[in-house]
Amino acid sequence: MNFSFQHPYPINPEYKTPVAYLCMEYAVHQPLKTYSGGLGYLAGSFMRSAYELRQDVIGIGILWKYGYYNQGRKGDETMEVLFQEKIYHFLIDTGIKFTIKVSGHDVWVTAFYLKPEIFKTAPIFFLTTDLPENDYLAKTISHKLYDSNPETGTAAAILLGEGGARLLEAINFQPDIYHLNESHALPIAFYLYKKYQSVEEVKRRLVFTNHTPEPGGNQRSDLFLLNKMGFWGDIPIDEVKEIAGCQGDVMDHTLTAFRFSGKANAVSKMHLNTLQGIWNGNNGICELTSITNAQSYSYWADKEMYAALETNQIQKLVEKKKAGKRALFDEVADQCGVLLDPEVLTIVFAKRFAGYKRPELLLHDMDFFHQLLTNNKMPIQMIWAGKPYPMDYDAIASFDKIVNLCKYYPNCAILVGYELRLSRLLKQGADVWLNTPRLTHEASGTSGMSAAMNGCINVSIPDGWFPEFVVDGVNGFVIPNTEISEHKFQQDETDAHNLYNLLQKTVIPLYYDHPDKWIEIIRHSMQDIFPHFDSNRMAKEYYKQLYTNGTDIC
Repeated sequence: MNFSFQHPYPINPEYKTPVAYLCMEYAVHQPLKTYSGGLGYLAGSFMRSAYELRQDVIGIGILWKYGYYNQGRKGDETMEVLFQEKIYHFLIDTGIKFTIKVSGHDVWVTAFYLKPEIFKTAPIFFLTTDLPENDYLAKTISHKLYDSNPETGTAAAILLGEGGARLLEAINFQPDIYHLNESHALPIAFYLYKKYQSVEEVKRRLVFTNHTPEPGGNQRSDLFLLNKMGFWGDIPIDEVKEIAGCQGDVMDHTLTAFRFSGKANAVSKMHLNTLQGIWNGNNGICELTSITNAQSYSYWADKEMYAALETNQIQKLVEKKKAGKRALFDEVADQCGVLLDPEVLTIVFAKRFAGYKRPELLLHDMDFFHQLLTNNKMPIQMIWAGKPYPMDYDAIASFDKIVNLCKYYPNCAILVGYELRLSRLLKQGADVWLNTPRLTHEASGTSGMSAAMNGCINVSIPDGWFPEFVVDGVNGFVIPNTEISEHKFQQDETDAHNLYNLLQKTVIPLYYDHPDKWIEIIRHSMQDIFPHFDSNRMAKEYYKQLYTNGTDIC
């Protein structure tokens, strides 16, 4: 092994605490497809801010051979899932090799390195088991992000957690803080417990960010499966049950992360309230705080629009927005054969397709939807995009329903390939960025932040980050929401009709009848989103609030 690691940029003394950041996915730039959605976008923005602020941070992830998946179309235009091998010549093969134990077997691991100057990020190491020394099953551990096979997913957690700890030893990077961005790397907590023989010592070094209250994002696993797979190394199962406080034969990964961490953060103020409501009453959980997610201004913002705003060149700002619409509409025409008009109000719904995000909310009343799409006096154009989990058949069915709907409307389209490149195009081209989760289900949501950095006006349910930003009618629009105590079908009914009323009576007429007022809302939105929702603020708060964990270490 010839690879040696030294932090490649001078560290700002304000951020000299060495931190290892462990995350299953990173969205740093379009050519590196190691992400599925918001968690990766957040991690990518943090890595960019850590670089800009010169923080002593390194990222550790997994080099997914087939990425998340490639979203394509079948012959009838409905969605197709394609797992395609990814090649990354810009990553450095470190030559580092070591083994981890999975199901009692040695599995060989190596790491590839992303140098900071490639994409302007903190150093990131990507682990892989796709080595000739391994059998086929061992190789598949690093093949697919969020593999639906529970054993493969457990093995990936071991790779990220134990493999991440072993990598840090191999490169001689000695972090004071290990930051779990979600609980996927939880095996590192048991690795540290084995090393220090004390939960308290682990808590002094481990911090945790939870990103969702959704059950699908808060894993629960059978203890005997985890024991068989070697999730906690060779620690006896009875000892694990005692130190993790497991009830019955199930481990709650999120609860265990709370118990092994010195501090944990929610990703918005609303999310903190939700977390406290869910987890308060469980013994042994750590201090919970709120650090609202953010996105990288330097990566996402349309700098020409900001320059026009600062010099009060309103016509230049309008022209730049129309140029963004034309670029997006070229993509729409290429994918869908639909020619859209840059003069027409364009509404975009673009995010991972999931039930609680309600991509079909606009379709709740088809008579009203038809009226919106066929109003020649005040026309609109509607674009959807998003990648469901490849085994989430309900979400795929939702996507396909919209595919078939769009065949009947020349001002309606749904795009495939919602990744960083398409996300940028959509934000540059949208007039309205639509966000419709069931209230309290969207922990933060960040797409609307980067949309605002591109002159979009957010129209949203007041969930996640949005209440911390919005002044209704001034820098965005709030969809009045129903009571969360209502059944979800009643919530959908009420929220849909509130959305229809808001669009029909306020948003659409404002765009056509009061263009000066529309521009003024864009101005306030772009000004108010920065700097508070720039990831540099978030990265600073990580150091001030999260990484000051323990008295002797930091």
